[in-house]
Amino acid sequence: MIGIIGGSGVYEITSKADNVEKKIVNTDYGDVEVSILDIFSKKVAFIPRHASGHSIPPHKINFRANIDALKNVGVTQIIATNSVGSMNLEMPPGSFVIPDDFLDFSENRDKTFYEDKVVHIDVTQPYCPHLRDILDKSGDVILGGTYVCTQGPRFETPAEIKMFKMLGGDLVGMTGLPEVTLAREREMCYNSICIVSNYASGISENELTIDEVFEMVDALQKDLLELIYNFIKNAEDKDCSCHHALDGAEV
Repeated sequence: MIGIIGGSGVYEITSKADNVEKKIVNTDYGDVEVSILDIFSKKVAFIPRHASGHSIPPHKINFRANIDALKNVGVTQIIATNSVGSMNLEMPPGSFVIPDDFLDFSENRDKTFYEDKVVHIDVTQPYCPHLRDILDKSGDVILGGTYVCTQGPRFETPAEIKMFKMLGGDLVGMTGLPEVTLAREREMCYNSICIVSNYASGISENELTIDEVFEMVDALQKDLLELIYNFIKNAEDKDCSCHHALDGAEV
């Protein structure tokens, strides 16, 4: 089963579904509403990351519950969407970027399922290369880039952006971590479509507003949904190293 974790621009994914079933999935970390969709004769599980009405801010998202809920309904591959600011002029607003690495500056988030035993997962390739290849043939995307995750909910300062650039960051957002590493701990393939909505603070000539982000995402909605639908069409059930992430990881 394919899992989709999305925010603005993705809520309309149900429009091409032949069938929609909403269910409450119980996890050890909380209950999650998951929509089970039939799209192109495939099962797709969809979770709106910020809940209905975009009501949950990034620093309050229950990442463990969301990932565990997808695992519990049988998901093996996850595609997430993340709105981001760009620190790289070669990744302009309007681009879809498939990241291949991250820097985590988020704070006070539950970042592992393993609180009572020692588990060290490998993140040499934190984003699944198999899903990257499928996304590459599913639409117009930029391959590669380092995603920087900040705590939010405020936007970043120009000095912070300057620091992130010096460290090798290309994109900045608030929702990508610990989602990607939690998926790895649950041995699911995971990749992200980063939706570049604006240039980051200090690069953009204007003050940043959430309206600017929503306006760009709305403008890209059609292309984003087409990319996701093409991914669903092209996705294949294939064994991957992500499915064996705990091999050799537990002490």
